[in-house]
Amino acid sequence: MTTRKKILGSHVKRLLSGVSDHGRRHLAEVETDLLQTELLLEEAIDKLTAAFLAIHGAVSARQALVDRLLAGEQLSEEERGALARMSDEIGQHVNLAVTSMQFQDMTGQLIERSIRRVIGLSEFLGTLGAHGAGIVPESGHEEIVDRLGKVSTALAIQSLELRSVLRKSVEQKHMESGDIELF
Repeated sequence: MTTRKKILGSHVKRLLSGVSDHGRRHLAEVETDLLQTELLLEEAIDKLTAAFLAIHGAVSARQALVDRLLAGEQLSEEERGALARMSDEIGQHVNLAVTSMQFQDMTGQLIERSIRRVIGLSEFLGTLGAHGAGIVPESGHEEIVDRLGKVSTALAIQSLELRSVLRKSVEQKHMESGDIELF
């Protein structure tokens, strides 16, 4: 009887340890993805803010020169040159704003990956519950050991499948500045 208890205890210990390790690993990855998402959003918002303020400044400066022209004033050569360059300057600021908004693709990938991890962890726990539901107080020792072995195998397969589905890097493609791979 003592040997049976040791075998059963070993199976239970291995199963619970595996569930704990799997859950912690995936929750740590979710936390990492969410922190990276937060950093990307902060950076993108900072760049967007700077771009929109620069656009506002350039448009205001240009409008001031246009207002002077409409009022019949003459502009200096330097002011005429500045007026001509302002369109390019505004275009550069708009391009920076558009590029900053494209970070949403990368943050979307991180959020999608986090959701997949949470769904995978939920399925993992569902498998544990489904297999564990068949174990009742009247179950024999051999049956319990057999079920625990099947649960461990099913959970190991699910864990490997989940890891293989989730990419480790987040990529941004089709940006004017080229492809970017993060993390």
